[in-house]
Amino acid sequence: MAKDGSEVTRAPGATGGGRRVPAGAAVLREEKTEAIRAAVFEELAAVGFARMSIEGIARRAGVGKTAVYRRWRSKLHLVLDVVSAVAAEGLPSPDTGSLRGDVRMLLEVVARALRHPMAAQIIPDLLAEAARSPEIAEALRTALLDSQQGVATAMVQRAVERGELRPGVDARLALDLMTGPLYWRLLVVRDELPKGYLDELALAVASALEA
Repeated sequence: MAKDGSEVTRAPGATGGGRRVPAGAAVLREEKTEAIRAAVFEELAAVGFARMSIEGIARRAGVGKTAVYRRWRSKLHLVLDVVSAVAAEGLPSPDTGSLRGDVRMLLEVVARALRHPMAAQIIPDLLAEAARSPEIAEALRTALLDSQQGVATAMVQRAVERGELRPGVDARLALDLMTGPLYWRLLVVRDELPKGYLDELALAVASALEA
């Protein structure tokens, strides 16, 4: 095993003291990769993108800098990869049998995610960096818009099929109505959600879309 935690391929029949043969490249251990990804979130929450360093990430992940650079060539590419991985997971697509129920479930999932202490630190910081970095802006667009847009489109389509909504309702508008108030309250104003707020918001969004 190399000092950075990756595995090294040996020649067939070689013992522990035999000649090590690099078979193109060292094998990247998945647990090390996941530790680095987790460390990125922790570093972003602790110091922000501008002050984040490969050294700090490696130290927090318990690996050498080489282990990080073997996988990503810069902190920008590392952050873009992590953000893209989160986007790929996407949101669950609620299917409760009613538009109001679907909206309420989606609001609960989004609110829970935005209440997470790391999200409360990381998202505003990355939004600020997006104004200076087209690469980060595009990654955030994928993470915060494109993945959620697919969920909203499916919700609207099912509501149309059930006869709750007229054909042609704008799914982009539906997404704005559902998630906009949560981003405003939790990430901009940084206020707690009053008791019953999600129920009231779900009713207001459903009523607006049905109008």
